[in-house]
Amino acid sequence: MTNLSRLRVVQWATGGVGKAAIECVLNHPQLELAGCWVHSADKNDRDVGEILGITESIGVTATSSIDDVLALDADCVVYSPLIPNDDEVIAILRSGKNVVTPVGWVYPDFSHPAVAAIVDAAVTGGVTLHGSGIHPGGITERFPLMVSSLSSAVTHVRAEEFSDIRTYNAPDVVRHIMGFGGTPEEAIGGPMASLLENGFKMSVRMIADHMGFDIEPNIRTIQDIAVATADIDYGPFTIEPGQVAARRFRWQALSGGEPVITAAVNWLMGEENLEPAWDFGGIGERFEVEITGDPTVSLTFKGLQPPSVAEGLQRNPGVVATANHCVNAIPDVCAAEPGIKTYLDLPLFAGRPAPGLQS
Repeated sequence: MTNLSRLRVVQWATGGVGKAAIECVLNHPQLELAGCWVHSADKNDRDVGEILGITESIGVTATSSIDDVLALDADCVVYSPLIPNDDEVIAILRSGKNVVTPVGWVYPDFSHPAVAAIVDAAVTGGVTLHGSGIHPGGITERFPLMVSSLSSAVTHVRAEEFSDIRTYNAPDVVRHIMGFGGTPEEAIGGPMASLLENGFKMSVRMIADHMGFDIEPNIRTIQDIAVATADIDYGPFTIEPGQVAARRFRWQALSGGEPVITAAVNWLMGEENLEPAWDFGGIGERFEVEITGDPTVSLTFKGLQPPSVAEGLQRNPGVVATANHCVNAIPDVCAAEPGIKTYLDLPLFAGRPAPGLQS
């Protein structure tokens, strides 16, 4: 099936991650776009270039037909819907297409029946699935493990995000999935915690297993909320006093009752008019990796959040980086043995130069 010159890639869903993934595929010398699945009827039968908002035609037509996508001659699918569907993934794998995805399977429990079904589909199709992204993903797994090699006698590993959600141009997700603009009770009872915790808990367990931490069986989850004390303008809607305006999540592996691995998310609608009065600690939006040991080593990632609210509404670098981290793995995923493969199973993969600088 594999094209000897380039691997043929299908993009599944064209939200922010999906559009960025297509751009990365188009820039990658080993890849070519072979197809695109879209959910909405208004994108069906449109050239993908039109969906991306570029002037020239790409020559690939989007389709809402899953059967048409499964029938394509392609090597890999970048699977990036908002919420994953196991049946879709199984069908893709059984059709003989590898899968890279930012929506799960970063370090799955292979004893779970649902995971076993995915593995069986991959083996049957002779292909591989790889869960990736940046948070969870590179920031919570790959980079902490790499940085930890500089230290000894490690007592704590932390990976943490600090983001201004006013730059996230997905108002339906922000309101109804992330819970901003609702009551604290609605947010606590909403879907966000369960959607996040599966991936982040897998990240924490990967760190514990690979580094050899002796941890307690259950990963601790901590969730906190701040509300607005005055109107906060998100753009698509206003967050009123008493409504959710910031959220914090912590997932911690414990040893002797004390945290030894922490993955954390801090999402704020700006730093003003919050109760409690949370902020970014004076150094702005960022991702952090910190290894507490001998010596203690820290790494700060800047540039994964947009420099302004206006620029973030046009293009969010964190979303682009998530897509890139998936797409850049494709050649190694396609070359791997069938099954589910994590970062621990794949070689170190990298980005590619701009087209004019490629050898």
